[in-house]
Amino acid sequence: MGLAQLHQIRGRVGRSHRRAYAYLTFPKGKAISEIAEKRLSSIKEFTEFGAGFKIALRDLEIRGAGNILGAEQHGHIESVGYDLYMKILNRAILEEKGEKIPPKVECTVDMVENAYIPEDFISSESQRIDVYRRIASIQKEEDLRDVTDEIIDRWGDIPKPVANLLDVSLLRAIGCDAGMEKIVRRGTNVLFYPKKLDVYPWTRIAVEFKGRIMISPTNIPYVTFRASGLPNVIRAAQGLLLKYVAVPVQESESAGGMDTGEE
Repeated sequence: MGLAQLHQIRGRVGRSHRRAYAYLTFPKGKAISEIAEKRLSSIKEFTEFGAGFKIALRDLEIRGAGNILGAEQHGHIESVGYDLYMKILNRAILEEKGEKIPPKVECTVDMVENAYIPEDFISSESQRIDVYRRIASIQKEEDLRDVTDEIIDRWGDIPKPVANLLDVSLLRAIGCDAGMEKIVRRGTNVLFYPKKLDVYPWTRIAVEFKGRIMISPTNIPYVTFRASGLPNVIRAAQGLLLKYVAVPVQESESAGGMDTGEE
């Protein structure tokens, strides 16, 4: 049976106020294939109400997406993961349509914070990996709220390391949109290393942040954000970058920029 079939059968055993159980059995000593083990593991893991969509995604990863634009039903999505596969597919579609693919700077973040998922919070390794994947896919504040709500619903109050991981993931996404290559925390300061240093938006933001911004146009230009005294450094850095992104593009371009790397 396929994963979708197992999920459908499980959903038929109980109705209304009657509680029911679904037992999936196989002969003792029978050799179980790797794919079968993955299906059984998935049906065991995703038991909450509304889990059908997650099961569908897992089934897609196990089977492979095949040739989505054709008739073949085999593929290699499992080797790269669903999220990366969809990014590759979207890029290929844009190229076929002749549309320009906007370059996106990959941003790394080092905030010297305990940012991880403790084993005593989510004991299942497969579930932790799935949550890490969900957190890594955060692109905006709405995504952060969705993932946070899901974690609270399934496992309860979020511990500090997980909260830090969520905030760092959003900071990385905002940093990518802002053209940052690297964001590093040094003591009470946060250093932003942009792909191209545009002085105008930073000087405009510096007025609002009252002396907390210092621009260093060295061989590798960076901007220092003095975050001493602020209750949450990561969120303060998020707010600063959001203000940077909000500066009108035409005004920023009129001031010129300093390229810090090859195009």
